[in-house]
Amino acid sequence: MKLALNQFLTPFRMILFGYIIAMIVFSVLLYLPFSTHEHVSLSYSEALFTSVSAVSVTGLTVVNVPETYSYVGIFFLALAIQLGGIGIMTLGTFVWMLFGKKIVLSQRMLIMVDQNQNTFSGLVNLMRGILQVALVIELVGALILGTYYLRYFDTVGEAYYQGAFAALSAFTNAGFDVTGQSLIPFANDYYVQLVVILLIIAGAIGFPVIMEVKEYFSKANPNFQFSLFTKISTATYFFVFVGGIIGIWVLEYGHYYEGLVWHQQLSHSVFNSATARSGGLSIMDVSDLNRATLLFISGLMIIGASPSSVGGGIRTTTLAVMFLTIRSFALGKTDVKVFGREIHPEDSQKSFIVLSVFIVLLFSAVILISAFESGNGISLMAIIFETASAFGTCGLSMGITPDLSLPSQFILMILMFIGRVGLVAFLFSIRKKETKSHFKYPTERIIIG
Repeated sequence: MKLALNQFLTPFRMILFGYIIAMIVFSVLLYLPFSTHEHVSLSYSEALFTSVSAVSVTGLTVVNVPETYSYVGIFFLALAIQLGGIGIMTLGTFVWMLFGKKIVLSQRMLIMVDQNQNTFSGLVNLMRGILQVALVIELVGALILGTYYLRYFDTVGEAYYQGAFAALSAFTNAGFDVTGQSLIPFANDYYVQLVVILLIIAGAIGFPVIMEVKEYFSKANPNFQFSLFTKISTATYFFVFVGGIIGIWVLEYGHYYEGLVWHQQLSHSVFNSATARSGGLSIMDVSDLNRATLLFISGLMIIGASPSSVGGGIRTTTLAVMFLTIRSFALGKTDVKVFGREIHPEDSQKSFIVLSVFIVLLFSAVILISAFESGNGISLMAIIFETASAFGTCGLSMGITPDLSLPSQFILMILMFIGRVGLVAFLFSIRKKETKSHFKYPTERIIIG
């Protein structure tokens, strides 16, 4: 019995169960009476949706957070965001080390799965470094925003409370806010926008990238070289970021931007490109954008952030490896080379599998939600945007989330969950144990395309 249980509870499944348990626990905490304001009626389904959105660091909500939750509820929400942002195993490793426990092989395997790593080497140091860097960035962000917010809020406590939550939400790309209006009150404050954008990028660029940059500037290793992962993920992230700025600006030039001066157009384009990758915070009502821009932003949310980061989506490296594989095929090459290295064929295969499964999941979700909401007058564009936001764990919305039926909200919860754990981890969790075939059939070619 124990052997069968051990075979069933693979590291991938244990990580998935860990996130499910965390979502259930926080849903109960958020449902408790002292977590909400007096005379606020909150159903368990609303608490569950909020919990799933927080642990998956998405930001889609069916309730107004500051009007619904008390300071205790906001604390539980922030804790769920922190846990989901840096990962269950990062906090778990910290607790183990705090009590002087040795990190055994089975726990290292869980860390490797949670952080999407390919090797056991340096995992514990990576976890320690991630926690330290995350807390330092969040603290600095909280101090900067809190101090600056003194000009916006009446009391010091309220300013630093708003600043701390905004810094946490931005760095973890959670998309939640306690203003009740996201960052719309700061739509013309470029300083706030710049700080938030930098925090969003710091969280979405990938923890391994941050750790390598830290090692590079520490000069501890004179022969240090950036890994291929860092080069590809960073280059792709900023290429898509700049492409997003240009695309949004061009698509909205004669529409929403028509009455704005050039620097307002630029700030809106930069912020929307940054937040669409997984941030979820907004400085405007995105439903005011035209349909082409909404589809374009949906594409940015689908791409998402880098692997081993706080963000979701198909991830930057998936996009890069797919593009490089197609490019090599077009050039008549059988191998894929970039930055003086050759990409492993299995990674090329994974990238196309991730995209294929994603298309099936997103298409199925859009069809099901469209069927459930057929009589609610919700447009197809809004449904596509909502599903892309959920899977990319972004949190941007055209405002339809509270109006969706319970089955549609449940579908969004599934997408947010898969987006947080990652498609590769999800696929490996449902994959059967690999078995060796004792015989082979004759190989025959088939027509493709």
